[in-house]
Amino acid sequence: MKLLPVLAAAFAFPALLRAADLSPDTIKFNGLPPDRAAQEATLPPGFAMKLFAGEPDIVQPIAFCLDDRARLWVVESHTYPQRAKDGEGKDRILVFEDTDGDGHFDRRTVFIEGLNLVSGIEVGFGGVFVGAAPQLLFIPMQDGDAPKPAGEPRVLLDGWGYDDTHETLNTFAWGPDGWLYGCHGVFTKSKVGKPGTSEAERVKLDAGVWRYQPVRGEFEVFSEGTSNPWGIDFDARGQCIVEACVIPHLYHMIQGGRSERQAGPHANPYTYDDLKTIADHRHYLGDKGPHAGNGKSDAAGGGHAHAGLLIYQGESWPEPFRGKYFMNNIHGARINMDVPEQTGSGLVAHHGADFILFNDSWSQILNLLPDQDGSVFMIDWYDKNQCHRPQPEAHDQTNGRIFKVVYNGQKTTPVDLGKKTNDELAALAIGKNEWLSRHARRLLQERAQARPLALPALATAAREAAPHEALRALWALHATGGLTEPLILEALTAHPGRDDVSAWAIQLACERPPTAAVLARLAQLARDTASPVVRLYLASAAQRLPVEQRLPILEPLLTRAEDAKDINLPLMEWYALEPIVAKDSAAAALLLGKVKFPKVGEFIARRMAATAQ
Repeated sequence: MKLLPVLAAAFAFPALLRAADLSPDTIKFNGLPPDRAAQEATLPPGFAMKLFAGEPDIVQPIAFCLDDRARLWVVESHTYPQRAKDGEGKDRILVFEDTDGDGHFDRRTVFIEGLNLVSGIEVGFGGVFVGAAPQLLFIPMQDGDAPKPAGEPRVLLDGWGYDDTHETLNTFAWGPDGWLYGCHGVFTKSKVGKPGTSEAERVKLDAGVWRYQPVRGEFEVFSEGTSNPWGIDFDARGQCIVEACVIPHLYHMIQGGRSERQAGPHANPYTYDDLKTIADHRHYLGDKGPHAGNGKSDAAGGGHAHAGLLIYQGESWPEPFRGKYFMNNIHGARINMDVPEQTGSGLVAHHGADFILFNDSWSQILNLLPDQDGSVFMIDWYDKNQCHRPQPEAHDQTNGRIFKVVYNGQKTTPVDLGKKTNDELAALAIGKNEWLSRHARRLLQERAQARPLALPALATAAREAAPHEALRALWALHATGGLTEPLILEALTAHPGRDDVSAWAIQLACERPPTAAVLARLAQLARDTASPVVRLYLASAAQRLPVEQRLPILEPLLTRAEDAKDINLPLMEWYALEPIVAKDSAAAALLLGKVKFPKVGEFIARRMAATAQ
């Protein structure tokens, strides 16, 4: 099939209309039966949307994940929008499997019932991680064709807020570094810690991306800000991207970054400015604010509210769709597509044409995930009501669907990665199939906890393979405890085309306190690297270092005049520099004469004045 004419139209988008030009949008259908909903959707040529499951087999699907056999683990949210009394929760987890590969489930298992206000799920490490504010739970699993719990749920972390029950911990995903990541909204206040942690030691969170290290049991805020993100994914370079609502819809979440917020101040009052959206457009029309554009923004993408985010990295869809960002537009009843482009240290996302029009105003896709063949699953909350409301009667709790989007009749390939050898998993971990790579890396991480793994092929790939494979080898080595200091130092040596390898070596090396040799190499990179991406990771990592170790890295970064207009670097360097200014006014005064960023110079002066008061 020739795709160029189709894609030429797909990546073009009309200019925004004036407020005076707005007229009500028309969506053809509402309240369709599950089979009919799949039939009435509009997709690009060659694509089809299939019904994988629908009510009454699934209702209120709020979160899902795929395990290493590509089975779907889906949360049915019967408790939302109000948390039940302890012991009275009605949420449950179902497991769906398509054993004959026809695109529709034929095995359905109830894994557990009686959960309360569940909003996130992920499988790994012999069980299921479940977000159920105020707790992050782990449920051990007895696997098999009909998996079941192997013990009572264990509380890993508590203190998660549920002030606003549609902004709780959500959309879990395994990161490239072996941590479990998730999102959190701005109007829910959390103070997270292990059970029994004192108030002073708890981690405060009210907007942003968090992560949990499953082996060490560590929790931290990865990146602050946005509004109510309900969708997260990592691109081929390991960059963390989330969607948001009300405020602009797309953000590059950088470790230690502070993105703009829908409401409330940043935790650090000396932030002074924050990172902005990476989108160069919006999905609503008019000049009266985001809510006013709902129902009147067909030409821009449907409206301001989004849920779910997928960066497509499968192999079955045509190449021009790969690497693009796909997110659901709730009021627009469609899947928006944004087109990313690297710029300086970061990204800018351009307006692509809508990927799917559901043509059904009740459509409520909450998340999208790929399968092992590159097809994509979507869970549909399906409700006439399009907004969060705290009254239970405002929500229709009898509906729910799971759809599968396939290209060119893609068949389903049986898979069971748990049966692979370590060497087979290592080969998959650095391969081109992103789904297999992610699952293989996590399985190796799990196995490494039982006994050390000898995986020389990964070390060789980290040193000698093409950048894409070398980066994945680096991630796998880190996850399995095989990323030695000589490998880190070698990766921290600049090589053409391997900027992402050096950048990630910085982040991974600073996950724990780095050695003197690594610190010296970081300072050398700060002086010598030509890569703004590497400089971004240096600025990010500097925040994790003791204040007295930061200046040898930050000082050469701050003298890079070419970075003055970069979308990330001046602010990220300021976030790392601010504690130095607060602690040592003499060093700050010397920096004022060297820094090449006017904005940072202004911030140094403001912070010095605040310290002097």
